[in-house]
Amino acid sequence: MKVYFSLISVLIIVAFIAYKAFAKTNVEEQPYQVIKVYDSFEVRFYPSATIASINSNAKTYKDLGSSGFRKLANYIFGGNKENKNIAMTAPVYMDINNTQSTMSFVMPKNYNSKNLPNPNDSTITIKETESVYVAVIKFSGFASDSKIKEYTEKLKKQLLEKQISYYGNFSYLGYNPPFQLVNRRNEILVNINWNK
Repeated sequence: MKVYFSLISVLIIVAFIAYKAFAKTNVEEQPYQVIKVYDSFEVRFYPSATIASINSNAKTYKDLGSSGFRKLANYIFGGNKENKNIAMTAPVYMDINNTQSTMSFVMPKNYNSKNLPNPNDSTITIKETESVYVAVIKFSGFASDSKIKEYTEKLKKQLLEKQISYYGNFSYLGYNPPFQLVNRRNEILVNINWNK
């Protein structure tokens, strides 16, 4: 019995150390500037960035996540004309809607559309985003379609109350690998008209 409990204790410690090692990895995050902080959301300015994207007929978080992530991960892990590994960054963007959904990886800042290797998969597109002002609301835990909808509605309500106009689709931003169980960061983002 003592051996059994000792083995369980060792496994728990090993799992915790492995989790801490993975969770502490430094992943480059897309840069932005916080412009204004409200009670439940903030306004940010995002400069132009280079992204790799796929379009999908998926209509749920799970469906877009599994198919889209696989394709984009394959691209950055050597599935390109130069067989080159490209570092993973955060966040991953997901625009989930009933017409056409999109998933995008932000490329590391040392890349642009001219020096990125071309994808082997022709369904992956590379483009430069425009500089934008956005409104962002955060939530923790694991994302789901119901949570994404809940926080999208909360952000819509707050923007209406503050008389801030928005345009385009609301996007989900995920920052953490699937094996990270705590301190998860999720965001809902939408472009806004900002001239204050």
